Amino acid sequence: MPDFAPGGKELDCQQTLLVIKPDAVRRRLVGEIIRRVEADRFRICDVRLTHLERARAEEFYAIHQGKEFFAPLVDFMTSGPVMALRLERPDAVRRLRELAGATDPKQAKPGTIRADFGTTTRENVIHASHPDENPEQEIRFYFGNHR
Repeated sequence: MPDFAPGGKELDCQQTLLVIKPDAVRRRLVGEIIRRVEADRFRICDVRLTHLERARAEEFYAIHQGKEFFAPLVDFMTSGPVMALRLERPDAVRRLRELAGATDPKQAKPGTIRADFGTTTRENVIHASHPDENPEQEIRFYFGNHR
């Protein structure tokens, strides 16, 4: 169902990427996370369950290469399956980041996904594309040329 601005004009939709991390998959939080995303009027365009190989995880998180948390992050992201979702709605990137909450669950606003389910900065249950980190490129990483 399309979203409309006041006056009946259909709003332009934007796509973004959500990755449900291994900790959330292990803890059986996938359904609840998807429920929250859909309740916030996101449309799921594509979904993929995968187990990242080390080289792929290093490629995805290359922006953090050289930082002290890079190797532990790659270890974590390859520790079990992840579920990638290509999502769509008006202002999708910004809105998903709000719904996700701060990277550190202790600093995330109450009611956000990370505040409710995250346990540490690394094990914070989801990755939500950041507008400065090229969401379209992240979508292509998991889904190829999707249009």
